[in-house]
Amino acid sequence: MSENQPPYGGTPGGQPGPYGQNPYSQDPYAQNPYAQPGQPGPYGQPGIPAYPGGGQQDFAAYGQQPAGMPPLANWGWRFLSGLIDAVITIVVNVVVSLAAGSTAGSLAGLVVLVVLAYLEGTKGQTPGKMAVGTRTLREADGQLLGFGRALGRRLLHILDALACLIGYLWPLWDSKRQTFADKIVSSVVIKP
Repeated sequence: MSENQPPYGGTPGGQPGPYGQNPYSQDPYAQNPYAQPGQPGPYGQPGIPAYPGGGQQDFAAYGQQPAGMPPLANWGWRFLSGLIDAVITIVVNVVVSLAAGSTAGSLAGLVVLVVLAYLEGTKGQTPGKMAVGTRTLREADGQLLGFGRALGRRLLHILDALACLIGYLWPLWDSKRQTFADKIVSSVVIKP
C-alpha cells in the first residue's frame, strides 16, 4: 500500500468521503450525522434519535397497540379460530387415512397446513379466522403476512406447544397478545 493511499477505502488527504464523513478524523463524534444539538447521549456523546431517519420515536411499538391498527383479538377468539382450523386438519387427516392409509393421511395433513398458511398469508384469514372474524397481519404496518412468513408462523407454533403449551397461553398476559410464533415473525391477530 502506498503512503498516499489510505487503508480500507478511505479518501486520500483526509478529505470527506461520499457521505460527508471522514472515517479517519481524530474526533469520531465530530461529524456524527445523528447528533442532536444540545442533547448529549450516554457518556457525554452526541445524542442519537430513535431510528436513523430521525424524528419522534414510535411508542406504539412498545407494549401499546400499533398506531392505526384495529383492536387486537383476545385469547378466546384466537383459541376458537385455532380450534376450528385444528378440527378441519384432523377431519381431513382421518378421512384420508381411513381411505388411503396413514401415510396418505399424514401427507394430507401437511397439504392442509400449507393451504392454511397460503390463506393466512394472502388473505389474512384461515377458515377458523373467517368464522370468528379475526385476521393475522404484520405488526409493523398492518399489511398481509405473505405466504413465506405465514408458513413460518405455522411451523413455529411448535415452539408454542413446548413446555405445557405456554406459548399458546402467552397472549393472555402479553401486551400485544402474541404467541411466541407471532413474536418471531412480527405478526398480530386483530378483530376489526
